[in-house]
Amino acid sequence: MKIAHVCSEYAPAVSGVGQVVEELARRQAKKGHEVHVFAPDWDKYKRIEKRYEFSDGVHVHRCFHIARIANFATVFPGVFPGLLKGKFDVIHSHVFGHIHFILSALAAKLSGAKHVHTTHCPWSDAPRSSLGNIGVLVSYNTFSRIALKITDKIIAITPWEKKFIKKYGGEDKKIVNLPNGVDNLFFKRIKDNDFKKKHKIKKPIVLFFGRISFTKGADKFVEISKSVLKKYPDIATFVIRGPDEGILKDVKKMISGEKKIVYLEPTRDRQEIAKMYQSADVFVMPSYREGLPLTLFEAMASGLPIIATPVNGIPYEMKEPENGFLVPYGDNEKFADKIIKFLENKKLRVKIRKNNIKKSQKYKWDSIARKTEELYKNIIKS
Repeated sequence: MKIAHVCSEYAPAVSGVGQVVEELARRQAKKGHEVHVFAPDWDKYKRIEKRYEFSDGVHVHRCFHIARIANFATVFPGVFPGLLKGKFDVIHSHVFGHIHFILSALAAKLSGAKHVHTTHCPWSDAPRSSLGNIGVLVSYNTFSRIALKITDKIIAITPWEKKFIKKYGGEDKKIVNLPNGVDNLFFKRIKDNDFKKKHKIKKPIVLFFGRISFTKGADKFVEISKSVLKKYPDIATFVIRGPDEGILKDVKKMISGEKKIVYLEPTRDRQEIAKMYQSADVFVMPSYREGLPLTLFEAMASGLPIIATPVNGIPYEMKEPENGFLVPYGDNEKFADKIIKFLENKKLRVKIRKNNIKKSQKYKWDSIARKTEELYKNIIKS
């Protein structure tokens, strides 16, 4: 098959959606398919000069972007002629509501390609700018609604999305639930793990790994960390790592002078990320909203007990107490109490570690990619 993925972020940009596309595209290329990725020419900070490269068997096309709204909505109309000229069997677009979704649907319709769209759980009441709110209102209720009507299959990464997809015109018979996955790398125990030594950490680690943004609750993590340390000053080191998406300056100011809270620069080095997970003792996700975060499955595969907010897709895949604890957003004291409970109870951590490694087996990217390929083949046959 000749496959095109269309997304708003791709490597070297650090993003969950970009990582999903990368995981699928690399595996599809290894299976012998001709795979192309179309994304804007920026890494969330600056333009990328190289417009085309062949990486890991994937043709990567970076289209000139003419506008950006916040950190996700990017306007890159050059994708449209690229999709028309490509003569693809399948065009797979990612993230509902964005202009590239609409352009992908139209290009598929005009070129005769089959169109698959993964919505990636954008439904949120998180604060947006006035321009952002207007854009959502217009796109969701007009252009994106039309695009859903002409899409062949719609992938919901969590059942929580289904009501929204139907609300905006998606037909029930077109919706397929297919979650995000986790790479085999995170199941492999690393010998001579030097993460703690490298970062001069001696205490147990409580980890936050994600975008430094309001929606991910990076600021809440610092507040929770301080609450724990106020009660038990030497119980752990709190590590926060991820790319800045609006509040890093505030977060650094919050942790200033607190030696037991450490901020580490973001990385795309998967081996380094695996070392970090395996060095940690507790994983915390105090998010305001989530879709179905890759970090949830990576933490599970790494054997970490998890404390998370029960938002959107998380409670569909994480159960209490088998996988950890679910705590309402903003309840810092309860988050702190659950962290302390895990740190003081090694037996409980070991029990959940076994549960999470076992549960995460069903989310391996190899399996998710195989199911995605089967979906493509079925719609081509139909």
